[in-house]
Amino acid sequence: MTASITSTETQDGPVTSGFWSLTLGSIGVVFGDIGTSPLYAFHEAVRGAAHGEPVSRVIVLGVLSLILWALFIVVTAKYVLLLLRADNNGEGGTLSLMALGQRALGQRALGRRSWFLLALGVVGASMFIGDSMITPAISVLSAVEGLKLATPAFEHYVVPLTVIILALLFAVQSKGTALVASAFGPVMVVWFTCLAVMGMVHIADDPSVLAAINPYYAVQFLLSHGTIGLVTLGAVFLAVTGGEALYADLGHFGRKPIQLAWMYFVLPSLLINYFGQGALVLSDPSAIEHSFYRMVPEYLVLPLDELATAATVIASQAVITGAYSLVYQAVQLGLLPRFEVRYTSETHAGQIYLPRVNRLLLIGVMLLVLLFRTSSGLASAYGIAVSTTMVADGIMGFIVIWKLWNWRAATAAAVILPFVVVDMTFFSANLLKLLEGAWVPLLFGATMAATIWTWRRGSGILIQKTRRIEVPLDDLIRSLEKRPPHIVKGTAVFLTSDPAFVPTALLHNLKHNKVLHEHNVVLTIETAHTPRVDLSERFRMEKISEKFFKVRLRFGFMEQPNVPKALAIARKQGWQFDIMSTSFFVSRRSLKASVQSGMPLWQDHLFIALSRSANDATDYFQIPTGRVVEVGTQVTI
Repeated sequence: MTASITSTETQDGPVTSGFWSLTLGSIGVVFGDIGTSPLYAFHEAVRGAAHGEPVSRVIVLGVLSLILWALFIVVTAKYVLLLLRADNNGEGGTLSLMALGQRALGQRALGRRSWFLLALGVVGASMFIGDSMITPAISVLSAVEGLKLATPAFEHYVVPLTVIILALLFAVQSKGTALVASAFGPVMVVWFTCLAVMGMVHIADDPSVLAAINPYYAVQFLLSHGTIGLVTLGAVFLAVTGGEALYADLGHFGRKPIQLAWMYFVLPSLLINYFGQGALVLSDPSAIEHSFYRMVPEYLVLPLDELATAATVIASQAVITGAYSLVYQAVQLGLLPRFEVRYTSETHAGQIYLPRVNRLLLIGVMLLVLLFRTSSGLASAYGIAVSTTMVADGIMGFIVIWKLWNWRAATAAAVILPFVVVDMTFFSANLLKLLEGAWVPLLFGATMAATIWTWRRGSGILIQKTRRIEVPLDDLIRSLEKRPPHIVKGTAVFLTSDPAFVPTALLHNLKHNKVLHEHNVVLTIETAHTPRVDLSERFRMEKISEKFFKVRLRFGFMEQPNVPKALAIARKQGWQFDIMSTSFFVSRRSLKASVQSGMPLWQDHLFIALSRSANDATDYFQIPTGRVVEVGTQVTI
């Protein structure tokens, strides 16, 4: 698969073979989640609305109308047509939207509005990762459950087969998104084609089902069914889950390929299938028990189930790749400790693999499968995670449209408020399932948010404590000029977060080794609020004395920092950087908990555990281990 075309290029440039490859890949990865919703969404919504009573025409038309308009409003209008345009240099997702909002507010790090945006971003990101665990579990379970129709003897093998399939799915993630997408794309084309054909065949069972296009039936259903209508709305929401993954995967495939695939292929296939299921149930109400699989003759149930299983495995890919992107953005924005990142494409920087995140997702997915054991049980837990993310996206979208796009506040509100109201309605509906399983993603989201809060708070306390004992760099240089230590040849690079103060490693080198290199570089690495930065902005050098230089390297939050490669740019500015004559001094802190830290003791221990789990700075910044000198210090937090 050719993946060298970014969203900007596909938007404005000519349509090329690479564009069509990205379009096919997006069908295979981006729409897998929402594309498998027909397996359970209509069935769950109608059964919930009937509430044990016979299925009526009012219920079928009401549910169908709700599904259709939910797909139009939440997915098509909000995400495909509006938010996909709110890309951060080609990257999408909740944290990209948060970064755009902070930029729009002038990046006021301590401003109340910026903290509100940060909270929204953290909540949305936490719930999206929760969704990344629930989607694979419910999707694969719902497909494997179809085996019971073909052969009832398979009933006891549903959970074991689901576990095996999911283990294989997570095992192939290291091969990379491009390889996975090139294999999954054609399968999903076959899947969506089958959805459309099955739907067209059964719409003829009762063509009057097309009346559900009228939103009157949706409104009438909600007004006449009270609380049951609101509960049903929570099941209807299953039809739009995947819209948030569509936005998160923007950086993998680009805006135009995603829009084209949705508008002209995916959306029509989904709607035709839903209406086909509706017509089938109107003609035979008993079909609601297995409305999807009853659309084909009995001898085709097993082949359809095999295709559905393949499609649900692919559905899981959408949120898994989205989770990789989101976690990596969180690391670069300082919300989480460093994780190992592996790039899986030489031509597309957005295609990455995070081994530790992959393992954590696998553990979470397996626990959910073993805990709930059925797709119906997981359906109650599913919607709350997605609807929370969508609410956060909508509110942050308003700030971006108002402040960054320079729309009038009233106009921006008129555009985004209807989406937020719809999202809040779905959120309220899903909240009714709190005791039935919705507590699971809420618990996970709260845990994830507490982890991010602890990391940010602990990092801030650590910086403050370190700064109390730091010496201004200018004072040290003046002192060394008066009483110079022994000078050795070569270049020493000292990493620090604040170039105004002496790096800890430099102080310890002078204290214990009593030597100074002939060239000393105080290196600061900054993360921009954009996914990537131009090479011309990568390197800045300032000479502050004969032996000292300040160097700043800037990387985008979707870029893998490579310090030696970035320092090589210095040759264009006259500094003859030679990796073989350069030593990198890195300070390694040993943290100890303290009751006077400013955080509760449990947060102290959590922060210390997170620090220890962080990927080594040498590996993260791709510094050759043979050129690194580590200096240990003990800090009490």
